[in-house]
Amino acid sequence: MSVFAFYLFAICALAGGLFTVISRQPVHSVLWLILAFLSSAGLFILLGAEFVAMLLVIVYVGAVAVLFLFVVMMLDVDFAALKAEMAKYMPLALLIGVIILMQFFLAFGAWQANDVSRELLAAPMPENVHNTVAISELLYDKYFLLFQLAGLILLVAMIGAIVLTIRHRKDIKRQNVLAQIYRDPAKAMELRDVKPGQGL
Repeated sequence: MSVFAFYLFAICALAGGLFTVISRQPVHSVLWLILAFLSSAGLFILLGAEFVAMLLVIVYVGAVAVLFLFVVMMLDVDFAALKAEMAKYMPLALLIGVIILMQFFLAFGAWQANDVSRELLAAPMPENVHNTVAISELLYDKYFLLFQLAGLILLVAMIGAIVLTIRHRKDIKRQNVLAQIYRDPAKAMELRDVKPGQGL
């Protein structure tokens, strides 16, 4: 039964990833992406990593994929114009893809694993310790600095994406906090003597 479940989840994950890329409708692409995430979570459960599987379902399916789905459905994006713009760069993209595939083939063709690396990859699990506890001990004890550096790199990437995509519009009014703090009350207010029965 476990072998059948492995092949089922693996085929679903591969099919979901393939149809995510080749699907013409963006909404269908997001739905296929959700299928790929759920199938990957099933593979993690078969490996005994229930915590990673739940993280995949909660974070990626429950937050990221649903956010993609709402953004694609609610924004009026002209995908035909986007595809026309992308078609201009198709030869360059194909060239880069071929180069990357050649590098992968060269790397896997020359790669050889010795016995020491196999022993390091297959780290023994401590007895009577849940995999969640083992992951937390590795992340927050042995690889704490690397974990913090990974978070810092993601923070820099997020700030860079915001800076690159932000657009300042000149036709809307914005609040200038410094101008409000440093203004002079004597210049900002004017006292007038209004006579009875007359307006300003």
